[in-house]
Amino acid sequence: MKIIASAGTDEFAMVYIGETESGNLVEFVESVQPPIPRQKKWVLLVSTLFGCPVGCSMCDAGGFYKGKPSKDEILAQIDFLVHQRFPDGNIPCEQFKIQFARMGEPALNDNVLDVLEELHGRYHAPGLMPSISTIAPAGRERFFESLLEIQRRHYRSGHFQFQFSIHTTDTERREQLMPVKKWSFPEMAAYGERFYSSGERKITLNFALAQGMPVDPSVLLAHFNPDIFMVKITPLNPTYKARESGLASYIQPFEGEANYPVIHALQQAGYQVILSIGPLEENLIGSNCGQYIKRHIAATQPISGGYTYCLQKNQEL
Repeated sequence: MKIIASAGTDEFAMVYIGETESGNLVEFVESVQPPIPRQKKWVLLVSTLFGCPVGCSMCDAGGFYKGKPSKDEILAQIDFLVHQRFPDGNIPCEQFKIQFARMGEPALNDNVLDVLEELHGRYHAPGLMPSISTIAPAGRERFFESLLEIQRRHYRSGHFQFQFSIHTTDTERREQLMPVKKWSFPEMAAYGERFYSSGERKITLNFALAQGMPVDPSVLLAHFNPDIFMVKITPLNPTYKARESGLASYIQPFEGEANYPVIHALQQAGYQVILSIGPLEENLIGSNCGQYIKRHIAATQPISGGYTYCLQKNQEL
């Protein structure tokens, strides 16, 4: 794979644009979360599709779909990032998290399963923790069954993170946000209950929460057991697609740990709730969830609060 451009800083995150042997472009990211050092936590985000066919209302990667990377094309992204930092493949990070979340819905590419089969033995990485975040597209039951088997074989004792992208409990608005056929809440809950076992990480219900998108604890409680599922709430990151869709973030990242009624209501319902606000510098780099450098390059009007770092083309890396 040839690296054709990059943006960012080692202090926070670097996003790379690579050209695969098939001539397609992928974006992938490495990041840290100051003041936590890389030896404590190192996060990689890799692409599982060339663009994405889903077209979520907040994601800049939609509309650029060019197909599915092979197993080797996904592993090449990880190898590049690993060998830059740890050429011998010995990764001493306490948590080495690989999120299959830069571009694409991972459940739409069976090659992700092959990557997970190989990944656990590819490096010496005691802290390895793959992370799958999914909208749970309909018709992909075989993928999810295989994923469950792989997790049980290779990634026990808290070494796997599984997350459903929910974003709102209002089913009609959820259809607008993610306009493809997907599992219902009962289907998600049934799978999550099978995926979870005592001593493992709880299944995460993720809300990149936009203003006007309801989060009703009673709806969640009707399906998702707080002993098995937890809730993560994040800001809606600055993207061109969110602006076009008229979406604004409910969480105000500059206010930090503000008092949000929805969080209190979820906690009162018995859920563990994480308010996850990463370094705001990542918005400026364009490395955050939902951001996509290619979309920024094609834009004619700049976006407030995002994509301000210069893209370094044909850099010697």
